[in-house]
Amino acid sequence: MGFTRAQLESYRGMSVDDLMPEHPKLVFVGINPGLWTAATNTHFAHPGNRFYPALAAAGVIPRVPDFAAGLSDADRRIFLDTGIGISNLVHRATARADELDRQELRDGAARLADDVARWHPRVVAVVGLTAYRQGFDRPKARAGRQDEALAGAELWVVPNPSGLNAHSTVADLARAYAEPALAAGIPLARRDSE
Repeated sequence: MGFTRAQLESYRGMSVDDLMPEHPKLVFVGINPGLWTAATNTHFAHPGNRFYPALAAAGVIPRVPDFAAGLSDADRRIFLDTGIGISNLVHRATARADELDRQELRDGAARLADDVARWHPRVVAVVGLTAYRQGFDRPKARAGRQDEALAGAELWVVPNPSGLNAHSTVADLARAYAEPALAAGIPLARRDSE
């Protein structure tokens, strides 16, 4: 599946439905939807994004789904049955996260706290350190488990899986994503290479 630039631009400003189980254990929170994500209504859907490959490498999910075409119902079911939700800090789709201003990120963080209070997950993992620092007004925050909770949930910050974040490999991302999954009580599948 491919899109022309004009087709993708038509999704600017759109939002993507949250993927949320009834009783989430772990919620990954992206910065905001990209245009490809909005076009497929699937979080982290751009073909170059390493979110799903990293989750599979960590054993959080059993395999890499065909995410670039949009998750199938069976693939969505894997997340829902495992207790993993996916949302965004800001719901407005843009071509790049740097199109968001600091106020949008702060408003998104406030809204997220309300959502987390309603969802009651064990763990929330914000995907992107810079967005976390700006949205939560924590300019010196580091990746990993945070000292504060978010609406009663353990709060983590993990690296952004975008292909634009080239200094993190899939293996690096897998290690970072496994930590909040384990903290949420999600068992990791043993990988054949282990």
